[in-house]
Amino acid sequence: QVQLVESGGGLVQAGGSLRLSCAASLRTFSNYGMGWFRQAPGKEREFVAAISWSGGNTYYGDSVKGRFTISRDNAKNTVTLQMNSLKPEDTAVYYCAAQIFGGNKSTLSLPNDYTYWGQGTQVTVSS
Repeated sequence: QVQLVESGGGLVQAGGSLRLSCAASLRTFSNYGMGWFRQAPGKEREFVAAISWSGGNTYYGDSVKGRFTISRDNAKNTVTLQMNSLKPEDTAVYYCAAQIFGGNKSTLSLPNDYTYWGQGTQVTVSS
């Protein structure tokens, strides 16, 4: 059974940093594009960042460009989201997701194109 397990969420003050990790039990992790999405109460799920299955391309939502960095470690089956200069509007539940051979932003930015999802981790940024 495939599992994606997020960790690293928590409470941080505005301007601070958090590092989210996602551990995937995918047998062929390197064949999957990986994405991070977030959802705040009363809002739709929002694309945050993604990295292609090859690892050669990264994509970001407009609201996090220049502040967040996504990376992957295929040897450890993990994907990481480094979040800097956090703002109160970054408060949400953050989800990790996997898409087989996901390689371009047109598919990696769409929640419906992902096959596997984690349970989410709460990030709260206080002002």
